[in-house]
Formats: sequence, C-alpha cells, structure tokens
Amino acid sequence: MGLLSSISKAGWTGAIGIATLMAGTTLSANAAEPITILVNSSPWYAGFEAVVDQYEKDTGNTVEIDRTPYGGLLEKARNAVRGQESPYDLVNLDNGWVVEFYSGGFLSPFNDIDPDFKLPDEAITAGGSIYWNEDKQWPTPDGGKLMAFSPNANAHLWYYRSDLIDTPPATYDDVLANCAALNNPPDMYGAVLRGERGNPIRFAFTPHMLAYGGSILKDPENGDFTVTFNSPEVLEALNMFLKINNDCSVDNPGSVGQSEMIQLTVTGKAAQAGIVVAAQAQMDDPQKSIVVDKIGYAPMPYPAGGKPAGVFGSWQMAIPENISDERKQSALEFVDYFMTADAQQLYAEAGGIPVRFDTLRGPLSQDAKYRWMEPYATVAENATQVLLYKEGAQVEEVLGLRLNQALIGELTPEEALNTAAEEIHAILEKSGRKTGMLQPL
Repeated sequence: MGLLSSISKAGWTGAIGIATLMAGTTLSANAAEPITILVNSSPWYAGFEAVVDQYEKDTGNTVEIDRTPYGGLLEKARNAVRGQESPYDLVNLDNGWVVEFYSGGFLSPFNDIDPDFKLPDEAITAGGSIYWNEDKQWPTPDGGKLMAFSPNANAHLWYYRSDLIDTPPATYDDVLANCAALNNPPDMYGAVLRGERGNPIRFAFTPHMLAYGGSILKDPENGDFTVTFNSPEVLEALNMFLKINNDCSVDNPGSVGQSEMIQLTVTGKAAQAGIVVAAQAQMDDPQKSIVVDKIGYAPMPYPAGGKPAGVFGSWQMAIPENISDERKQSALEFVDYFMTADAQQLYAEAGGIPVRFDTLRGPLSQDAKYRWMEPYATVAENATQVLLYKEGAQVEEVLGLRLNQALIGELTPEEALNTAAEEIHAILEKSGRKTGMLQPL
C-alpha cells in the first residue's frame, strides 16, 4: 500500500507568504489541528506534495500524506468513512466513486463546516462532480451542496509532433490528413488512441462521441434514463474512432493502453495521439523522451463545423463526516490554501495540473514549457462528466467490452452499439429507472 509519511517543516513563512494567502480565506490565526490526507500515486503527485510542503512552511500546521497506489485507494477510503472515526481528514476520490460517497452521507459538505466558505470563481469544478443535489441524487451545482474540490481535473488533449505538423490539428479532416502524410509503420504511426478493453477505450471514445453530439442516456440528471447509445450520432463517432485506429495506429489497436500510447509518443513513433493532460510532463523529460520540445497540444478533434468536446476523468478531494469539528475546520483551511492563485502556480511549477482558469491562462502559460495550458483551459471549459450515477460502473463494463469488440472486429459498429444499448437498458430497468430504448441501428 502507500507510505504514510509526515512531511512537516513548520515554523517559518515561505515564499508564498502567509499574509497574502490568509487574505480573503478561512485560515485562522492559530495553528490548526494536524491533518492526514489520503491521496493516490499519480503523475501530478509531486506538485501536490510541493504545495503541502509550502503550506506547512507558511502556516506552521502539520500534514501527513498516505500516498496509496490506485488499486488500494478505494478500499482505504471506504474503510475510513464507514468506521467510527476516519484516520483521514481529506480523502481523494476517483469521479467514478463519488456518487457512492455522496449519496451515502459519508462526507461533510464544506458549507456545513463553514457557511461562508466558497471556492474561487476561477476554480475548475470538473463538470459539477464536486457538488451533490440530494433531492435529485445528482452531482450538480444547481441546488447542490459543495462536497469536495478537484485537485486534478484530468481530460484529454490532442498531442501532435509540432516539428512535423505546422498547424495544430482541429478537425477530424486535419487529423486524417496528417495521418495520410506521416503514417509509415513501424517507424511512425499517424495517430494513436487507447483501445484497451474496459475503462481505457470507454474513456478514450467519450470525447469523440460528445463531439458528434452523441450520448449514452437522454437526460439522466432530470430522471430520463432512456438509452441513446445506439443513435446515428454515436455510430458516426464510432466509425471515425475506428477509422483513425485502422488507418493510422498500430496493428493491434485493441490492446493499446495509456502506457503504450505514451511510450509510442515519447519514442517518436506517434505523430498524433489523444492523451490525458497529466502525461504532458513526460514529453519534455530528456530522461524519458526523444521528442523534447517537439510536442504541441490542441483540444480534441471535432467534425467540420463543430466545436471541441471533452470528458473529465477527475479527482475529488473531500472531508469525511466521521471526524471532529476541529479536524474538519483544519482540513478546510488546507483546501482554502490549495486553491489560492499562488499555491496553484507553485502546483504547476512542481508538476501538477492547475485547477484555476486564471493560472492556466496567466503569465506562466506564455512559457513554452507550459504550452499545454491554454489548450487544456479550452478543453476544461467545454468538458463534462458521464456515468455519475449509481449504475455507472456497470454501464462502463458494458461500454468497455462492446467498444473493444468493435475495434478488434468481433462485432460490427452497429452490432456493438445495439448490443450495448440492450445491456444498458436491462441494467437500468432492473434498478428501477425510468428508461427506454431507441430503434436498433
């Protein structure tokens, strides 16, 4: 599991400056209760740790971090919030888990701790996943309570070889034209996407589906769980997804995961790729990459006449209900600090992905090192969440299987979408949702 390590270096005011950071926040003049944070091992962890370190220097408060591999994180979080008293004051949750924790009453709404607390207007809210409307049983700021903040709002960017491609690709026509010009396997693949069965292909396909105006369900936020996954729009998106894979990618695109896609890119074998923003630091790392300063970034491609779309694979950090009021207040003080503009700049400089738009579009974004910031800000403005309902994990299993079968040729695109729609409908019907189906393709 993870290594629990106190990284306290309290007692003096660091570079950010406590006077500046206290302005307009809930930070108290007295030392807060020590806090312990459960967080995942991740590419952005170094940035998070740097902010924690600076927080201790600036405030004199003490923080312990339980850095845990992804596979063990959910179990630790569940055990913590369901026990008599949580050992953690902040728990980091994958977006696929939040409905369980929100609906179960295991977390403390921020404004129950401090009625005056608010996130900065510039904060990325990760498609509303940090809120919970109890009446609707839906994550939304519309009538919902603030339950968490997002320390990482991961989304896809379109990575491309800027030394080989003069203009940032925008539409699918651009992507295919670049592929036609540069595809020369096995030395160079024109474009690479994640096709591995399960979450990888579901997550990779979703921005393409959204760009074509497709959806999985009709209007789940308002209770209409009619299955729309076998619509003409989703079929058009799937055909484009398959064309890119078949015409531009490796011989076995159905086995490509994130690590393989990143490896192809940093070794100079991929001219274009749809990769999450968190991987950008590896592109300019001379210890890992032979394409340093040769990767450009753009929003995900879209049909001619359309606009960029994206989907969040975000993290939500929340405060357990089963801790004392003093511990809750101390945890909220850290949240306040983390979301300040100065802390977010430090976060970026140390390898994190900022979750404030003014940081993403501030002076730092003009530095070539941070050339990914403006494209990511554009994506984050347009990105949304999917599968944030109690049946989401089951639905993802269906999508991850049937999309992969279409990619490897076991099913036609129409068969894959129709089969998935039937299976999703059965799941929703069994759980008592108001649901229905489209006519088969």
